[in-house]
Order: sequence, then structure tokens, then C-alpha cells
Amino acid sequence: MTLLRHMPDACITIVDPSTHHIKITHLHETFRYPLEDFLIPFSTLEDRFGCRHIRAEFIAEEDVLQQCQNDGFITINDEILEFDYLLIASGAPIAEMVKSQNVLDLYDFFSTPGSRLLESRLGELDTRERFISVVGGGATGIQFLFEMADFLRRQHTGCKLRLIHGDERVLKQFPAGFSTHTEARMSDLDIEFYPNTRYREQLADEILLDEPDTGRQFALPSVISLLFLGKTLKMPFSANVFGQVVIHQKPLQNIFTAGDCSFYNSFGSNSMTAQSAVRKGMLAARNILRNSGTFKLLEPYFHRDLGYVVSLGPADAVGWLALEGNVVSGIPAMVIKEIVEAQYDLLLTGIDTYFA
Repeated sequence: MTLLRHMPDACITIVDPSTHHIKITHLHETFRYPLEDFLIPFSTLEDRFGCRHIRAEFIAEEDVLQQCQNDGFITINDEILEFDYLLIASGAPIAEMVKSQNVLDLYDFFSTPGSRLLESRLGELDTRERFISVVGGGATGIQFLFEMADFLRRQHTGCKLRLIHGDERVLKQFPAGFSTHTEARMSDLDIEFYPNTRYREQLADEILLDEPDTGRQFALPSVISLLFLGKTLKMPFSANVFGQVVIHQKPLQNIFTAGDCSFYNSFGSNSMTAQSAVRKGMLAARNILRNSGTFKLLEPYFHRDLGYVVSLGPADAVGWLALEGNVVSGIPAMVIKEIVEAQYDLLLTGIDTYFA
């Protein structure tokens, strides 16, 4: 979006193995809304912005990028794509474990809405008291947990929810006020909470767990487990303060990186959040434009996170704004959430409401 706004004649090619751009941070809402609401076909973006999408995966390894810098092209599907600049923004993969039929993770929601996933699996089970286990008390796990609580209440299924988390409190990466409010709401909804507990395996009708501190292993009734184990990135691409990929302490002048797969050596935020990814993408684009000019005066990355909101179902949220200690919940947090989401939706239509 930034490249096209400032250089509308630029020839841009998107290389991505999917057919759609997915608003991953909205997938928990597919218990209420159609999955299609959060998918944007790359064909739509091609028509809207005049770019090109190639459905393929580009394996960006250090030696490959060094060769690309030297050659000025990449090879995709036996096609040679020459470039002036290459931007690596492939994100961080979702942590995975071996899955049985009654285990779901975030990838399952890429193709099927949450309402349908649960209905199909619960329909195959008997009517006795049933537990669904959610593993992972980070932002993704918590948002899915509360959306499922609302969905199960509306469906009158009689299912109970349980949260398994490896730390002593949920949302540990945020101020303590996030945890206090969230855990109180979990108690209100009669959601069982097992802190400092590790997932081992989901069997036919029970979940196997252990407590690392005590070594105790035990099983609990559970018909479905949803695993939200966070993101894994063994080696993020190191970038200088301008977003250029650095290999062997030397920046590649024509190759930039942005998003979760990148670590900028600067005072700016390197959090694995959509906010940080968008800001890095915009800065990388501005620096590509600056680098293509005569004076090549690049802009350093100093963005600090402006806030963060975690949804707690359709009617509640918790977040912070401006200062991390400024924790808000309820309607104020939901208003912030709606504003942030509207910004990104407008960006995808070509309207930039972000400020530097």
C-alpha cells in the first residue's frame, strides 16, 4: 500500500502460497461471523491495486538471499523474477504438535469457521457432560476461549471449558491488570483454570497433563483440545535500523524484511504483533523508495507500541493505551479495538489512516 501510494507506477509482485490474504487476528470471531468476512482473495488485491500474485512459496534462507542480492532476481515456479528491491515478510510459523482427530490448532481455522468445527465434532459425541480444553493462555488462546464460551452458551450444548496454561497467570506478556480482569471473567463464566500445567496428549475422551514443578502427571475428561502454543521462529532475519537484511554483519542494500520474521537492531518494537508488523512494513516501503532516489537518506525505525487490546468475547475486552500501566477494560477497550481494526480495513482499501 505504501509503495503504491508514493510510486503508483511501481511493478509489485506478491509471492504467497495461499489464495487469500487472511486476517489472522480475527479468526476467533468465526464463532459469530462467516470465515469469508476475514478472507481477501489475492485476485481482489490484484484488481484493486494493479499488482500481481504468484501462488508459490519462496524459501528465504541466508545463502539464497545473498545470491539474490548478487543476481537481482529470484526464481519462482521456474519463472525468473527480476527485482530492484525484495521485501521478505513471511511471518513466523505457528507452533505445532502431533494432532489426533479431536485436536485443533489455529491452522484449522484458516479454512473452516469455528462454529462449524465445533458443531461437527460435538455432533459425533454423546450427550453426557463434556469438557473442551484450550491449551495456551496467550492472547490467541484467550480470545478463542471467550468466543467459544459465548458460542457454547448460545448453542445450549452443556459443554464446559477448561484452560491449560504453562505460566502462573494468563496473558503474562502484558501488565498484571490484564490477567486480573481476564481470570475474574473466566471465574464468572465457570471456566476451569489449570496454571503451571503442561499439555502432553489428547486421547479419545481425556487429556493428559503434567506439572513441571512437581512432576505430577494426571488425566482429566476432555473430548476436544484446542492448541494455541504461540509462534516459533528459530532464527528471525536480522535487520539494521532501516529494515535492510543483515548477513554476516553486512546489510543487503536491496533486500528488506518486515513483520514477525524480522528483528530490527533498533530501539523500535520487535513484538510479534500485527501493529509492529504493519509499522515495519510501512517503514521498509518508505526506505525502498528513499533508497531508489538520488540521496539515499534512509529513515530509522523507532516505532513504540501504542497499545494492545485482547478481546474477551462479543461484549468485553481488556487492553492498554499509550502507557502500559494504563489498563482499560469493558466498553473503553472495545472502542479502542474497533478503531484499530477499522484502520487496517481501511488500509486494505487503499486509505491510510496510520500515523508515523
